[in-house]
Amino acid sequence: MTNLSVNLNKIALLRNSRGRNFPNVVDFAGKFCDLGVQGITIHPRQDERHIKVQDAFDLADFLTNKPKIELNIEGYPSEDFIKLIEATKPDQCTLVPDDANQLTSDHGWDLNIYGQELTEILIQIKQFGVRTSIFLDPDTTQIDLAAKLGVDRVELYTELFASSFKTDKQDFVFNQYKAAAAQANLHGIGVNAGHDLDLNNLPWFLKIEGILEVSIGHVLTTECIEYGIKEVVHRYLTICNS
Repeated sequence: MTNLSVNLNKIALLRNSRGRNFPNVVDFAGKFCDLGVQGITIHPRQDERHIKVQDAFDLADFLTNKPKIELNIEGYPSEDFIKLIEATKPDQCTLVPDDANQLTSDHGWDLNIYGQELTEILIQIKQFGVRTSIFLDPDTTQIDLAAKLGVDRVELYTELFASSFKTDKQDFVFNQYKAAAAQANLHGIGVNAGHDLDLNNLPWFLKIEGILEVSIGHVLTTECIEYGIKEVVHRYLTICNS
């Protein structure tokens, strides 16, 4: 079984576009929880273009009454972000190498460059009682370096898989992810995944053994508009439970 964590960034983006608290991020978190998802993910950025700092506090407070639902907060480990993690104490913190001006996440960490810096940050986050995860490309060399950091999990950045799906590169790329996941499991590191996974490509991706969690937001939100929230969540949970 793989846990489904729904990323609420695009719900927040819709809200922010109108200047009022509708759609309400916490209300939508409740809807997804009631439909059976196992997690909620948010990625507050420095410009608060979608998720705001207050959303993190509101969701952390809301989910204290839903102990079976995990809160995953991901983001670049700035000083303010680390303070937010300390204050909200989510179940999981995923560190992502995002530039402040980046449109969306588009690569994993290069641990040859940032490994030492991340080691100190990961120790700090663990002291908060928060499970740690870092965003990585499907590279076994990077997985080996991650093992030296003492990280609890890695989240495999899956855009490369999604863009190669149903092309002549599909099997080659899929095997990169399969090898990366196997290497992580060999080191005792849990494996999450996310970015552009959808109802069509997720069943294929989950042929990889040991994927603990998938985080899906942009595509899932779009699919909810097309098919309805109950139908979409049901279909994702069926895939994740198969």
